[in-house]
Parts: sequence; structure tokens; C-alpha cells
Amino acid sequence: YARSLALAWNKPFVGVHHMEGHLLAPLMEPEQPQYPFLALLVSGGHTMLVRVEAVGCYQLLSESIDDAVGEAFDKTAKLLGLPYPGGPVLAALAEQGDPERFYFKRPMTKVDHGEMPVNFSFSGLKTQVLQTVKKLDSVSEQDKADVARAFEDAAIDTLVIKCRHMMARENI
Repeated sequence: YARSLALAWNKPFVGVHHMEGHLLAPLMEPEQPQYPFLALLVSGGHTMLVRVEAVGCYQLLSESIDDAVGEAFDKTAKLLGLPYPGGPVLAALAEQGDPERFYFKRPMTKVDHGEMPVNFSFSGLKTQVLQTVKKLDSVSEQDKADVARAFEDAAIDTLVIKCRHMMARENI
């Protein structure tokens, strides 16, 4: 459709790969990263760590093996009865949560045989949320905020842990 419009209006058409656009977005910043750099791509249904060597030269290092982190945010929000898309609502609610009340394990961050699992998995984190909600007699707004906070802390910590691990592993 876009090509047809460009042709009809006698305008140039430039195709941009959606994921590549995200990978290269840091190059629009005043302080651009130096190659190679590690890109954490969190976009809709994707959670990836990519080594960026240059424009057009990428190496996928890690990805989600089940739900991406954004999907986990949406599904956790649904478990808490929040509207769709749930990610932004859940994040706002988490700001009101008690960070000490609940703790969820950081998925796939345990070092086994000297190496941490490379890929991401957030299905176990969603299961922890479900089990926690089921244990509550009734779910108050404060309960929702506290669960949201624990979920968000675990999800973001997992991303940070994996990024740091991959930066060390790749020496970038």
C-alpha cells in the first residue's frame, strides 16, 4: 500500500525493516554508541539481545523462548483484571506498589556449569504471579499494585542481569 501511494504521489519509497529500526534507534542520540554494541530489543512480541557490528551486520545472541517481556506484562495485567494493553497500566500501578511485600524469582538467571542460560523465558514469572494472586483471599487495589511492583521488578531485573552477562561474555 505504501509503495502504491509513493508511486501515485511521485515520492520516493524507502523500505525500513521494523526490527532494524529499533536496533539502530540509538544512532539517533547525540551520544551514539560505538561499534560493536549490544542492543536490547524489547518490542511487542520480541525480547532479544543483538550484537550490532555495523549497519546491516547483526548477530542474534539471545531471544525469548516463550512470551516476550511485553507479552508477559500484558498477560500479568490481565491476571490482575487490568485493561488491554496492560503493560502501560501495569507499569503505572507498580509505582504504587510496596517493593518489599512480594518477591518473584528472576527467570533463567541462575548460572549452571559456569554459564547462565542465554535465552529469555517469562512464562515462569507469569506462573508465580498467578499462584500469588490465587493465594490472596480477595484482591484489593493495593494487592494489585504490590503484585505489579514485584512482577515489574523481576522482569526488569532479568533484562538487566541478562544484558550485563552478555556484555561481559561478548566483551562489549
